[in-house]
Amino acid sequence: MASDDRLGSTVHYAGDFPIVVEGLKNSFGSQVIHQDLDLKVRRGEILGVVGGSGTGKSVLMRSIIGLQTPDEGTIEVLGEQMNTPRETGDLDVRSRWGVLFQGGALFSTLTVAENIEVPLKEFHPEIGPELRREIAEFKVRLSGLPAEAADKFPSELSGGMRKRAGLARALALDPELLFLDEPTAGLDPIGAAAFDALTRELQDTLGHTVFLITHDLDTLYEICDRVAVLADRQVIAVGTIPELLALDHPWIQEYFNGPRGRAAKAAQGRALSLARESKAAMDKRDKAGE
Repeated sequence: MASDDRLGSTVHYAGDFPIVVEGLKNSFGSQVIHQDLDLKVRRGEILGVVGGSGTGKSVLMRSIIGLQTPDEGTIEVLGEQMNTPRETGDLDVRSRWGVLFQGGALFSTLTVAENIEVPLKEFHPEIGPELRREIAEFKVRLSGLPAEAADKFPSELSGGMRKRAGLARALALDPELLFLDEPTAGLDPIGAAAFDALTRELQDTLGHTVFLITHDLDTLYEICDRVAVLADRQVIAVGTIPELLALDHPWIQEYFNGPRGRAAKAAQGRALSLARESKAAMDKRDKAGE
């Protein structure tokens, strides 16, 4: 493992799979949500997680981060067994991920900067107020918000800005893992595309692993390296979109080959075509200038 300068840590996780779920069972009373569910998330990828209503996408995420206690199975995150009792608790490993819940889940009585400072106070009480404020202001800018947003309350922000503020808080501790639950839900197409671009840019720059729950096909096509499909109480397939399209499962075919899926695929094709044309024009200009 290599050293780094993250808050409160000297090492990054160096294994191939920072998230490993095996034999997971989740139920609520007699209703079984997951049964024998297995999933491995690769280090440094953006994994999209999709599934129909009631398939337990958010329940799976909550199980991984320790907010939901599974009935059966094992969950390993960054080399730590999450459902095995530990003498010191799981505070250390939980300081190494960030979570953006649906809607941002900001504290309404705190400003954006104060929201970002919450995990800093919890995991690094030794940091003084001036440095906490400096870190919060940096995370505000990193999330694409204007500097003045730091002193605004959530009620003073638009929906898209609240999502970015929630992302800024998720990034407060320089996490190795980033969990995003429906980050573009409720955003207009322009706002959703901007958030997708920001997610990809941050992942490319910071190198974290992203577990992204979404129903947005544009997001899947634009930024996800692989997609995990939840159905029949399990992860029935994990792969690139072309790999999933080669499968004959009815839900996968209906989801990716339906009207919205075809529209998202066509949009990606147009974007790739424009990118190729732009690159060709730039290459032509560079060659002419030689």
